[in-house]
Amino acid sequence: MNSLSTYTLLVFALIVGVSLASQAGVNSLLRVALHTPIQAAFISFLIGTLILGSISLFQSENWFTKDSMSSIQWWAWLGGAFGAFNIAMSVFLAPKLGALVLAISIVCGQVIASLVLDHNGWLGYPKIELSISRVCGALLIVAGVLLVARR
Repeated sequence: MNSLSTYTLLVFALIVGVSLASQAGVNSLLRVALHTPIQAAFISFLIGTLILGSISLFQSENWFTKDSMSSIQWWAWLGGAFGAFNIAMSVFLAPKLGALVLAISIVCGQVIASLVLDHNGWLGYPKIELSISRVCGALLIVAGVLLVARR
């Protein structure tokens, strides 16, 4: 690991969590104003694209090289499609589920998928075998979903 400690990285991850929970609410407000979740998701992506594009212009790295283009797997291009789906569904689900149920449901899905991805070493993740503690932790999150979803 480089100069950033694990604890510093965890703080950044927590900030991402705050951002994700806030993003769904902000995008839901945009949905109310625009009357459609797809247009709200589009505006969200457009703003993000403009910000990332502006930052990218100041970086010295080349965007595409012949070698990099030929080495990209076809499925590596799906990130944008996943992002569009995630944003559109969050905009749709946030006013129906509320912030907590939406957030913990998303985290639960991430944890379940992450167990599979880690166990198999898929998508560039290091291979990390399933363990009792990992499975128990995931089951606690599933139980958390069931507890907070009860009304």
